[in-house]
Amino acid sequence: MKPLTEEKVTSLNYEQKQAIGLLTIGTFLEYFDLMLYVHMAVLLNELFFPKTDPYTASIVAAFSFCSTFLLRPFGAIIFGYIGDNFGRKHTVVITTFLMSASCMIMASLPTYAEIGVAATVIITLCRIMQGLSSMGEKVGAELYLTESIGRPLCYPVVSLVNVFSAIGASVALAIASIFTVYNLNWRMAFWFGSGVALIGTVARTALRETPEFVNAKHRLERSVEELGESKEILTKNLIWQEKINLKTTISYFLLQCARPAMFYFIYIHCSNILKSTFGYTVEQIINHNLIVSIVDLFGALFMTYLSYRIYPLKIIKTVIVIFTVALLSSSYFLSHVTNPTHLLLIQCFFCLVSIDTATGTPIFLVHIPVFKRFTYSSFLYALSRALMYFVTAFGFVYFTDKYNNFGLLIIMIPIIIGFSYGLRHFEKLEQEG
Repeated sequence: MKPLTEEKVTSLNYEQKQAIGLLTIGTFLEYFDLMLYVHMAVLLNELFFPKTDPYTASIVAAFSFCSTFLLRPFGAIIFGYIGDNFGRKHTVVITTFLMSASCMIMASLPTYAEIGVAATVIITLCRIMQGLSSMGEKVGAELYLTESIGRPLCYPVVSLVNVFSAIGASVALAIASIFTVYNLNWRMAFWFGSGVALIGTVARTALRETPEFVNAKHRLERSVEELGESKEILTKNLIWQEKINLKTTISYFLLQCARPAMFYFIYIHCSNILKSTFGYTVEQIINHNLIVSIVDLFGALFMTYLSYRIYPLKIIKTVIVIFTVALLSSSYFLSHVTNPTHLLLIQCFFCLVSIDTATGTPIFLVHIPVFKRFTYSSFLYALSRALMYFVTAFGFVYFTDKYNNFGLLIIMIPIIIGFSYGLRHFEKLEQEG
C-alpha cells in the first residue's frame, strides 16, 4: 500500500518535529537500557550464571544473549494487535514502561552467589522482557514516522531512529566503561536506566496518533455509518482484510536477517576473540567496543545524510557489493590477526559497510497493508532477530571451532543471498507502483 500522497515533502511542521524528538529520544533511552546489559555481559554473566569452563561459558553467554530475543515473536503479535487495532501511540508508551520496569528489577536483583539459580532465571526473564520492549519500540517508532512524514524527507527522518539506537548503545558502552574502570557499583547504571525510561514513558503520552492510521480508520468508519451498518462490518471490509503478498513477507523477513548477524559478529564474536586470544579483561573489552560503537554511530549518521541525497535502495545495493568483497577476505585476515588493533580495524570497517535496512525502511513498510502493518512488520522483525541471533550465537561458536574463521562464511553467505533477493523484490514493487 502506497503513502496517502506522492507529493514531495521538504519541510516539517511543529507536530512532526515534536514526534521526531519524542520518538528518537525514546529510542535512545530504550537502546541504552537494552544494550547496557549486552555490553556489560562479560561482567554480569559471571554474577548471575554459574562458573564453567571456557567453551561452556561461551555457550552460556550465547544463551544469555539469545534469551533477549527468544520470545520477541510473541511480543510482536501482542504489540502488533495493539498497534493495528488501537493505534501506534499506545505501543511506544507501553514498551518504554516495560523497559523501565525490567531495569528496576535487574538493579535490585541478588546475584547467583546469594540466591543461586533463581538469579539466573530472573535475570533471563528480565532480558526477555527487555527484548519484547525494544522490539515494539523500534518498529513502532519507525512506523509512526513513516506514516506521519512523506517522501523523500521520511528517509532520513526514519533513519534517525537507527542513529539514536546507535547513540543509546554508545552511551551504554561509555557508562559501562566508566563503571568498570572506576570500580563503581554496576547497579547504579541500571537504576539510572530505569529512571530515564520512566521519564520517556511519561513524555510519550503527549504523542498524537499517526495521520495515515487515523485517516484510514476514519474512512472505513464513515463508509459504515453512511450505509447504516454496525461497526462489526469493518471486519469484512476489503481494506481491513487486505492480505500481504507472500513474496513480500519472505522478502521483508530476509532483509531483516542481516543486521542481527552483523551485530553479533562485530560486538560479541570479536569480543570473544579479544578475551580468548589476547587475554583482554572486562574493562579492556568494554573500552575497545566503545571505540567500535562510535565508528558505528558515525556510519549510521553518514548513511542518514546520504538517504536524503540519494535514493535509499541505490545506497543499499552499493553497500552489498562492498560488504560481499570485504566478507570474502575477512576470514583470512581474522585468522592472521596478531594484535587487538588489527581486530579493531576489521570491526570498524564492517560497521561502515554492514548491510542494513535502516535507510530504506519507509520503502519496505509502505508495501505492507496499513491495518496489518504493525503486526506483520514487528513479527517479521522479531522472528528474524530470534532466529538469527540463535543461529549466529551458536553457529559462530560451532563453525569457528570446527573450521576456524572460515566457518563464518557458512552463515554469512546465505544471509547476503537472501538480503539481495529481498531487496530486488522491493525494487520491483517500487517500479510497479
